[in-house]
Amino acid sequence: MTGDRRPPTRHVVVMGVSGAGKTTVARGISELTELVFAEADEFHQPANVARMRAGIPLDDAARWPWLRDLAAWMAGRHAEGVSTVLACSALKRSYRDVLRQGPPSVEFVHLAGTAELIRDRMTRRVGHYMPASLLDSQRATLEDLAPDEAGVVLDVAAAPEELVVAAVDRLDLPRRTSVGTGSPGDADGRPRGTVAQ
Repeated sequence: MTGDRRPPTRHVVVMGVSGAGKTTVARGISELTELVFAEADEFHQPANVARMRAGIPLDDAARWPWLRDLAAWMAGRHAEGVSTVLACSALKRSYRDVLRQGPPSVEFVHLAGTAELIRDRMTRRVGHYMPASLLDSQRATLEDLAPDEAGVVLDVAAAPEELVVAAVDRLDLPRRTSVGTGSPGDADGRPRGTVAQ
């Protein structure tokens, strides 16, 4: 339809090591904007989850199918005209390159902080399969955003609500025009289009 002036979709990945607060910030961005939230951990195959629960870092062979599923999820939402925000470690440039193969453009919010602060957060959280013992391997794997990668770096020492506002403002994301109850999704709470593993 020639009169359809639907705004362009935006696709944001909140990245960083485990314990940086990716899920909290990504959910906050979703609530403040029209972006649909997804948690990358929910796309992992059970075997990957079992490995991480046992304290065994994933190798690249285990990550590639997972990253391709995430890229496909974003591409599918883009085709529907839906903007997204994804909580995903995206530690290496090569991992982010796979994510960029989904929608036409992907922007990143890197939550960065000291090992001491993040380790403390990891030891205090309950119900997550990623043990604090894997933090060192994640930090060794982490590659900072390169100058040619679209995104911002935020210090996790700030309060989560401050990080959410900073991300929305610095990426100039459109804010939600009406107050809702959270990000849209299916009846079971999973974001639309999420692949059940």
